[in-house]
Amino acid sequence: MGLKTFDRGVHPAYCKEQTAGKKIELAALPKTVIIALSQHAGVICEPLVKKGDVVTEGQKIGDVKAFISAPVHASISGKVKEVDLHLSPSGAKVLSVVIDGDGLSKDWGAVTQKDVQSLSGEAIREAVRECGIVGMGGAAFPTYVKLAPPKGRAIDTVILNGCECEPYLTADHRVMVEYPEKVVCGLQAIMKATNAKDGVICIEDNKPDAIEALRKVSSTKGVVIAVVASKYPQGAEKMLIKAVLGRKVPVGKLPPDVGVVVNNVGTAVAVYEALTFDKPLIDRVVTISGEVREPKNLLVRIGTSFEEVVAQCGGLKASESRVLNGGPMMGVAQVNLSVPVVKGTSGITVLDQAGSKPLRIDPCIRCARCVEACPMALMPYRLGDQGRMQMLDGFSQWGGFSCIECGCCSYVCPSKRPLLEWIRVAKFKSRKAQKAKSA
Repeated sequence: MGLKTFDRGVHPAYCKEQTAGKKIELAALPKTVIIALSQHAGVICEPLVKKGDVVTEGQKIGDVKAFISAPVHASISGKVKEVDLHLSPSGAKVLSVVIDGDGLSKDWGAVTQKDVQSLSGEAIREAVRECGIVGMGGAAFPTYVKLAPPKGRAIDTVILNGCECEPYLTADHRVMVEYPEKVVCGLQAIMKATNAKDGVICIEDNKPDAIEALRKVSSTKGVVIAVVASKYPQGAEKMLIKAVLGRKVPVGKLPPDVGVVVNNVGTAVAVYEALTFDKPLIDRVVTISGEVREPKNLLVRIGTSFEEVVAQCGGLKASESRVLNGGPMMGVAQVNLSVPVVKGTSGITVLDQAGSKPLRIDPCIRCARCVEACPMALMPYRLGDQGRMQMLDGFSQWGGFSCIECGCCSYVCPSKRPLLEWIRVAKFKSRKAQKAKSA
């Protein structure tokens, strides 16, 4: 009997052997951090501190009264050096709080623990919001919004995404192996907040140690472990829902419309720590892999520079390497290593010159490989051309906004056309035009 999966997709080289067996290490406490006030989907936070203020680890330093947003917190204690625009991993300059640390660190485990089971759904949602928890698989959507689905949307199932199908990345893998109790307890809290009766943890079959660790913990807690096929992009939430539950999320709709909430396993751990220790999201596990001297999985403070993180892995093997925020399928290339780790930074992938040099782009040969690979059953060759030529009306009419930006189309294209990049441009230009129209 075959493993559960979805239609189409691709099978890239996963390249996870460098870090899959390496335990999570605690990264060195940074001397300075740059805390971006926009590390989430939604409205950017307003600063709550100013230059010269003394802050403590975990103190809220940015917030805004908007439904889709998430507060940000100081990841170290020290003094605010400045509040100014700084480059973020997205490539944009974002208003950020720069903190010079005092070298002190708080022991969150020493805080009086709360009984999570005694908390109400409303108390869970409020704590998740106050602690700035967002989706840690990369999208960084505010978690408390997911835990408060629109009226009329009854949630019956919570899915935890432990697939981590992006090549090179093993942060979620190690979280499941090393923190299985926290993963399951976080899932139970999410289920309580959403009134869901069923909880499912989805793991690809290439992670047998994670499957075993979670089965041991979940067997007595009413949580199901669903083993799915190793395929990209198995971790996309619409793909997971189809593979595991057989439900299709309609075009223009979201998982709650079919009774499901999907969260990342790292997010579940952050929820557990927020509820148990009142710990805000001030650190996260990051995989540093590829062309570095010593690939690692590190627990890194938010705001630490990529340069400092890579240095703790022995540095780059070659000066002409390309550094990505994320993995090679969906990651964003960085212009320099001064950018800070943000809540959505699941990995820092370094590619050598051969793997990152610009390729010659040839004309489309109408082979339809991109159509065969697209998990959303779109026509990427057409959407790419519409993005390249900025035919925005056509892009929308052909379902461009249904694209999940997985990059399967660019991966299989024999002409090496950067379809994903063109589609992203079309989305950006379309949203900008819509915003100008409504202004």
